[in-house]
Amino acid sequence: MNTQVLLGLFIPFAGTVLGSGMVFFLGKEMKSQLQKLLLGFASGVMIAASVWSLLIPAIDMAEEQGKVGWIAPAIGFLLGMLFLLVLDSIIPHMHLDKEKPEGVKAKLKKTTMLVLAVTLHNIPEGMAVGVVFAGMMVGNTSITMAGALALAIGIAIQNFPEGAIISMPLKSEGVSKTRAFLYGALSGIVEPIGALLTILLTNLVVPILPYLLAFAAGAMIYVVVEELIPESQMGEHSNIGTIGVAIGFVVMMILDVALG
Repeated sequence: MNTQVLLGLFIPFAGTVLGSGMVFFLGKEMKSQLQKLLLGFASGVMIAASVWSLLIPAIDMAEEQGKVGWIAPAIGFLLGMLFLLVLDSIIPHMHLDKEKPEGVKAKLKKTTMLVLAVTLHNIPEGMAVGVVFAGMMVGNTSITMAGALALAIGIAIQNFPEGAIISMPLKSEGVSKTRAFLYGALSGIVEPIGALLTILLTNLVVPILPYLLAFAAGAMIYVVVEELIPESQMGEHSNIGTIGVAIGFVVMMILDVALG
């Protein structure tokens, strides 16, 4: 594994760390309008990344393998949605706008469950980066180093507001700035870990790369539809979240097309 790939795998985590660091510079609470905008932005980035960086390469890869282009992506996408649905039902976690925990019952602190909620969201993003870099390393013509880096940068951009969105409320819950930063940063550690594991298994996953790319896309779309968009549309000024989706989608699309 060369240095460029290794650095690429940690780019999304860097976005989470930098976003979590905003707890030292912003006020005690994040304004609801800004939170809606950032949630919408993250949604737009993830939707565009799922299409341009994952599903389209999955279709192209399946066709290069002599298979029907839509079968593997369709199956992988649905399995990715199912995977996150199961995790969402099992892992105890709590969302910022809710008072009741989700998943199996567990005697955990509210702050811990808030962090677990964001960690759950980061799992498919780490998988996505790892699968794309794995595809690039095996010489697949539909995935370039520039395209893989574009996905990593795009996810890092949307991880920045996500890091702030988790660390700021933790501070409001009475957690110290340093601990809030550490909790926010650690919520993103699953991304490089998941990506590294995927890379290490590259030779084993080559035959099913189209499925894995679509799987990551399905998992990401689950997060967007189940959590991010509903949270961005709650209460007044829901159009701010919609604007955020548009901006995030266009930013990620430009990144992928220009660099890919």
